[in-house]
Amino acid sequence: MIEEKYTLEFDDSVRIFEFESTGPKGTVKKIVQYSEANVKNYYYLGFGDKDNNEATINDLVVTNNGDSQKVLATVASTIYTFTEHHPDAHIVATGSTLARTRLYRIGISNNLQAIENDFYVFGLKDGIWEKFTKGIVYEAFLVKKKD
Repeated sequence: MIEEKYTLEFDDSVRIFEFESTGPKGTVKKIVQYSEANVKNYYYLGFGDKDNNEATINDLVVTNNGDSQKVLATVASTIYTFTEHHPDAHIVATGSTLARTRLYRIGISNNLQAIENDFYVFGLKDGIWEKFTKGIVYEAFLVKKKD
């Protein structure tokens, strides 16, 4: 996996992570948040720019700060920290747009061998979870830490 990452801060529940992206657009605060789903041990991964006015995530803004690989590596690193504290968690992620879902798929594909050392990886296709396969277009992704 990509080694260069931003420094993370996280809350006591290890469900909300914050970091700062730096680049030509300046410093942009980012948030990664794990929210419980309606199924036990399932969590949604939310990610985006921090909206300082409302302390919420804006997952539609395009920052273009020239550091997308470093940002994705940082988001991926939160999964490791989160699952250390929540080892039974199943993490579901999808992009807020088709382009972002595609970006996530590319990131998973490019790092699949390293990811599969530690996690089971699935893709959602036509409403069915299947083992992640490179080259398949998925609607969402699911990871579960290996025992």
